[in-house]
Amino acid sequence: MRHALALLAPLLGLGLGLSLSQLAAGATDCKSLGPAEPLTFTPAARARWLAPRVRAPGLLDSLYGTVHRFLSVVQLNPFPSELVKALLNELASVKVNEVVRYEAGYVVCAVVAGLYLLLVPAAGLCFCCCRCRQRCGGRVKTEHKALACECAALTVFLLLTTLLLLIGVICALVTNQRTHEQMGPSVEAVPETLLSLRGLVSDVPQELQAVAQQFSLPQERVLEELDGVGVSIGSAVHTQLRSAVYPLLAAVGSLGQALQVSMQHLQALNATVVELQAGQQDLEPALQEQRDRLLQLLQEAGCQGDCAGALSRARTLELGADFSQVPSVDHVLHQLKGVPEANFSSMVQEENSTFNALPTLAAMQMSSVVQELKKAVAQQPEGLRTLAEGFPGSEAASRWAQALQEVEESSRPYLQEVQRYETYRWIVGCVLCSVVLLVALCNLLGLNLGIWGLSAREDPSHPEAKGEAGARFLMAGVGLSFLFAAPLILLVFATFLVGGNVQTLVCRSWESGELFEFADTPGNLPPSMNLSHLLGLRKNISIRQAYRQCKKGAAIWTVLQLNDSYDLEEHLDISQYTNKLRQELQSLKVDTQSLELLSSAARRDLEALQSSGLQRVHYPDFLVQIQRPVVKTSMEQLAQELEGLAQAQGSSVLGQRLQKEAHGLRNLHQEKVVPQQSLVAKLNLSVRALESSAPNLQLETSDVLANVTYLKGELPAWATRILRNVSECFLAREMGYFSQYVAWVREEVTQRIATCQPLSGALDNSHVILCDMMADPWNAFWFCLAWCTFFLIPSIVFAVKTSKYFRPIRKRLSSTSSEETQLFHIPRVTSLKL
Repeated sequence: MRHALALLAPLLGLGLGLSLSQLAAGATDCKSLGPAEPLTFTPAARARWLAPRVRAPGLLDSLYGTVHRFLSVVQLNPFPSELVKALLNELASVKVNEVVRYEAGYVVCAVVAGLYLLLVPAAGLCFCCCRCRQRCGGRVKTEHKALACECAALTVFLLLTTLLLLIGVICALVTNQRTHEQMGPSVEAVPETLLSLRGLVSDVPQELQAVAQQFSLPQERVLEELDGVGVSIGSAVHTQLRSAVYPLLAAVGSLGQALQVSMQHLQALNATVVELQAGQQDLEPALQEQRDRLLQLLQEAGCQGDCAGALSRARTLELGADFSQVPSVDHVLHQLKGVPEANFSSMVQEENSTFNALPTLAAMQMSSVVQELKKAVAQQPEGLRTLAEGFPGSEAASRWAQALQEVEESSRPYLQEVQRYETYRWIVGCVLCSVVLLVALCNLLGLNLGIWGLSAREDPSHPEAKGEAGARFLMAGVGLSFLFAAPLILLVFATFLVGGNVQTLVCRSWESGELFEFADTPGNLPPSMNLSHLLGLRKNISIRQAYRQCKKGAAIWTVLQLNDSYDLEEHLDISQYTNKLRQELQSLKVDTQSLELLSSAARRDLEALQSSGLQRVHYPDFLVQIQRPVVKTSMEQLAQELEGLAQAQGSSVLGQRLQKEAHGLRNLHQEKVVPQQSLVAKLNLSVRALESSAPNLQLETSDVLANVTYLKGELPAWATRILRNVSECFLAREMGYFSQYVAWVREEVTQRIATCQPLSGALDNSHVILCDMMADPWNAFWFCLAWCTFFLIPSIVFAVKTSKYFRPIRKRLSSTSSEETQLFHIPRVTSLKL
């Protein structure tokens, strides 16, 4: 106990110093609460992916390439930026000569088609009239040496022309069917593309609203943690204060125990001194009387033996310690009357229980403030409520969605009309291709029959009807060619004019990027078609760059560069929200008045001990008397010596008297001296305990009282400072949830919401549909049909020329009736009758 009390003061001071340093460092230590846990947000961006359309490679690709090269020769002019600009902005300012200059190649083709349209039917009409008058397409009248060579050459040329016609008409039929087959899916893809674009436009406000609604995730987490904020803050205050409170309460308990022990020793000391003084008063007369009798007896003349030695020891038979000389402790006991009044052990347990209940008490005290905090947290910041409303183009988005829906609905009848007219075109194409095919078949049949007829001409008995039939088939082909030349050239030119301009004006400029350059050049597009103007953007955007970014899956935020026209951080600014929470948290309070640390009774006990003067008692004076014997000489040895002298005396009377004195001396020792010695030993324990503990006890009492007073005064300030620090840590933790939400919203809005891949996909699909699936077969069809149409001319020429050689050769004969030519038959001699 003495060593514990000696170490208590420096340890308590060191503990309080460490506690102060920990409280000072607690301003930035938030490990007790920990960081905000990661939140899992549901992606608001909807998955959009427009399936790309690709034309499968096939045998017609080389034909498509040939048509492209032909059209590049027809249209040598670059993209007419100024002409298209005038068409889009001011139609009345368009000059016809500029259009004609740009369409020079098509004008030349139109002149060629016009000449074909005029000359071929006119030639056919003239040929028909000539045939009616039997002046054209007649017969070979005379046979000559070069007849076979001429016929063979014409036959070969006609055969080659017919083969070219067959190739052309087959390609025309295939491309006509391909155009018709791909027209249906291409037309059906238009509403699908419009629907995808409408979804892209209409989903943006809904996705932004979904982003704003997920503010409930950090709200719910904060509200959940607010339910235990009182206990958490109380636990943090308890944790940081216990390093100061626990040692102090332990010191108070130890001091109370030491006070009780010291009081016991002090009371024992006082009682023992009183008993010793009373015993000393009884012992001193008895010793005096005993000594006087022994001196008288040992001084008799008849004493034999070592009577002188016994006499000298008998003279020292007197008190050794004089306890009347020790200091009085009555004034100390008077000061400590009634001490200890308090039960220090129970008091320390009660204070510990009160301190340990601090988290629960804090939760009860903060309940009203926590309810106000919950009300503040339940509100949504103004910026988040207007996130979708303030987004650029949000008003235009609804108009666009409605416009796209109207376009989609209104386009269906037109698309049906397109399909209907495409059916008509397909039927006309099939009919005309069938005519060309019929012409080719007529040529082939005519050639076969004609050649057969020629081979049989050497036999005079064989009729020449086959050659005549072959010539008739050839002339039938010629008639069909003249008859359908006009419809063919009209269909060819009409489809050529449409398909060629689509390829050269749209597809070629689309592939080369000239179309994007035209759209990106300021002033080319009217305001009604300017994307930046329609979206209300402050900065013009490049359509080509936007297309490339959309193709990579970029969001509208990046593509439209909305950071220049929309302040996202303003909508994500929750500083007013957090400031309100901080103000509410600053109103949190923890009342530590219930923690007394030292009761009033215990304080009176310690103050009484402090003013008692216990340390001023001169304990060495007690030790001086304690170290002295109760009787200066040893009464046991003296009794033994007297018994020996009694045996050595010759006189029985003297011996008996000495024996009696020895017995009386022994009785006096047992009855008077031994109890005094026991009391001296008891007194020694109390004196030495008080001597060692009294100085430290006074110091400990002063330190404990000072520390209790200091801690009691500083405890509210410490608790408030800890509360403020823990509140800041709690606010930082809760703001961590909102910061996660803000970072997620920033990433979701700028990188994921409204990805414009459907836009680039729609453009790519539109290019594939318009150029690859529609324009290429369309242009290949008119190209093949034009091939056939223009090869009808050599087919007509060669068929007319060749037909003459297939008819029977008429030789000019004399006739009285007429000049008509007749077949000259040589009769065959079958037999000669004698």
